[in-house]
Amino acid sequence: MGSPVARGREEGRPVSTGPHVLVVTAVPAERDAIASAFDGLRHEIPLRSVNLHRVAAADTTLDLLAAGVGPAAAAASTATALTTAALTGAAYDLVLCAGIGGGFQPAAPIGSLVVADEIVAADLGAETADGFVPVSDLGFASVTHRPAPDLVRRVAAATGASAGSVLTVSTVTGSARRAAELRSRHPRALAEAMEGFGVAAACAVADCPVLEIRAVSNPVGPRNRALWHIEDALTALTKAFELLAPALGPPSAPAHTRTT
Repeated sequence: MGSPVARGREEGRPVSTGPHVLVVTAVPAERDAIASAFDGLRHEIPLRSVNLHRVAAADTTLDLLAAGVGPAAAAASTATALTTAALTGAAYDLVLCAGIGGGFQPAAPIGSLVVADEIVAADLGAETADGFVPVSDLGFASVTHRPAPDLVRRVAAATGASAGSVLTVSTVTGSARRAAELRSRHPRALAEAMEGFGVAAACAVADCPVLEIRAVSNPVGPRNRALWHIEDALTALTKAFELLAPALGPPSAPAHTRTT
């Protein structure tokens, strides 16, 4: 059957001999903003329940996946892609969760980029009379994945992104009270989104490195559409990926994801 690279060339697909990266977004608009950073052919690869869009940049091959909104959809779609790649002898070197998200002000202004040095399930736990208790304190599971520090530093340096906590929520914050509560529990939080922890959970099971990068489209807090700058954030996401590919090679330290 030949190698995946050889088969790709025979089929006219963009391939490289360098890192093989899965990029997971929530929706097609984010996926397409990333794809627009790269010249040349975009090859669509159907999987069982989702489609990959493959692009090549320098010596890096990126498979772009619009996985769906929320941690459950993101985990399921990411697991499908990881398993399919492993079974076909083309395992991924890295999974990158990417898209737009809310930024905690003033640390992450609209249009800025954030790279996660920790990916946190911010609302996975229990409400008690004394407040919220994360599921890790209940003794059931981890609520934090920490990407490889060397990779975080290189991606931040390449893109100008700020490094900090990115929170995964199942309900987007819509009030100043909840924004303050999240920031109180997670003082290093720069952004919130809805997929990162699901992607990271699938990667942990597959023993694959993971990273999350977000372009800030709105402030975390009261919902005010006048403050949403989605197109500006998508443009920032495109520019980030124009700079990103050279930073995605193997880090100098092991790139496994640590959980706590």
